[in-house]
Amino acid sequence: MEHSGERNRVQISQATADLLAEAGFSHWMTPRESTLCLNGKGNMQTYWISKNKPTRLATLDGQSTQAETVATVANSELTERSEDSDTGEGMDKAERLVEWTVTILTPLLQQIIASREGDVQDIQSLSAAENVTGHGRTALEEFVPIIPLKRFDGDELRLRPDPNSIDIGNEVRSQLRTYLFIVAGMYHDNPFHNFEHAIHVTASVKKLMSRIVNMDEGNGLEIKNPDISMDSVDLADLAGHSYGITSDPLTQFAVAFSAIIHDMDHPGVPNTQLVKENTRSAQIYKKSVAEQNSVHLAWDILMSDKFSALRACIYQTESELRRFRQLVVNTVMATDIVDKELQALRKARWEEAFSNDELTPESVDEGVVGEDRKATIVIEHLIQASDVSHTMQHWHIYKTWNEKFFMECYGAYKAGRADSDPSESWYKGEIGFFDFYVIPLAKKLDSCGVFGVSSDEYLNYAKANRNEWVREGEAIVEAYIVKFNKH
Repeated sequence: MEHSGERNRVQISQATADLLAEAGFSHWMTPRESTLCLNGKGNMQTYWISKNKPTRLATLDGQSTQAETVATVANSELTERSEDSDTGEGMDKAERLVEWTVTILTPLLQQIIASREGDVQDIQSLSAAENVTGHGRTALEEFVPIIPLKRFDGDELRLRPDPNSIDIGNEVRSQLRTYLFIVAGMYHDNPFHNFEHAIHVTASVKKLMSRIVNMDEGNGLEIKNPDISMDSVDLADLAGHSYGITSDPLTQFAVAFSAIIHDMDHPGVPNTQLVKENTRSAQIYKKSVAEQNSVHLAWDILMSDKFSALRACIYQTESELRRFRQLVVNTVMATDIVDKELQALRKARWEEAFSNDELTPESVDEGVVGEDRKATIVIEHLIQASDVSHTMQHWHIYKTWNEKFFMECYGAYKAGRADSDPSESWYKGEIGFFDFYVIPLAKKLDSCGVFGVSSDEYLNYAKANRNEWVREGEAIVEAYIVKFNKH
């Protein structure tokens, strides 16, 4: 379909159009006057995403973001149902990724419902709160240094119903799947910042959250038999070892959700380039442009009436709604690792939380605030590590994703959307990235004391990949350039 497109216009398939229409966004689309004849698919009706029609997106300072900020339903191939696909029992790649994500989020929804003792009520009474949440301010303006997590007492946790006994229902499952297909369709077909990257990040988030454990003494976690799996540890005991993260399924769901949506509509160039080009999103957000845009788009779609049953599973009260929103905002904003001001703020908060591991003894309130501060920082570092998790995995995984990122950056340069040739600094730049970001980040995973063996695993892979890159990197970059020029 990309060969039949037009400059500065976004074309989507019928499958993507159907999903957008089902979610209440039919006003974004204009049918193309003539059908396209595609190899293996016959004649196909496609649609343009309109730039000049108003959208349902919230306005900031009286300005509508317009459809151009959501224009990356462009990769319509992601959402097409390919009946003749030879992979995944008739499913194409995007469908398999979506189905995998459904299997990740469904148990978290079951746990959320179990934490409410199986209660799911209609949330029509929250309409007013939903209409104002996330509106009138940018996501960066909503950021807070400490997110108050919900506290559960031990008896409540031990009496919590078995999540496996909870059935979220076909309606919720269908809405979740549809939402994820729309999200997939709103990722550009970039070499790196694409839907597959989002799922790769989500997989790392899942892995790290499943291994959260704090081995500090005195919190009640006792594993007499070293062969016993952490899965069998009492939830009430685990809660005290993760700063409350493991006992609150809403927090876990929000972090996984954030990983999925964190690069929606990413244009394949950094924020600095968007600001330089003075794009509409850059005019609105000023900084952390891509990250704020992703939050805005994902939230606006989730608030559609078509996803009311899904939202009712996620939250039942205004406080849960606000906490979910805050967790999403903080988590996605943490993926902007380039902004120096944000980096300095994170560093200062880390020092305050973990430089002295003893909580202030004067009051219980101060202890709770300290725990919430640590939990907030742990979440931020979890998503940051996951966002670059390819650097802390097997060499072939690192090299695969490094090539994708190079192709994206080099392609932007060749298209006139970068000032300098990235190939000239890529080799040394990767070494600096390992030395000044990846390896220190892996060490922080260990220092915060909640990720168990994963922190050692991530650090060891990071060091090994760094050493291998020093040996092989220059030749690899040359091969990247040759490969790019062949295409």
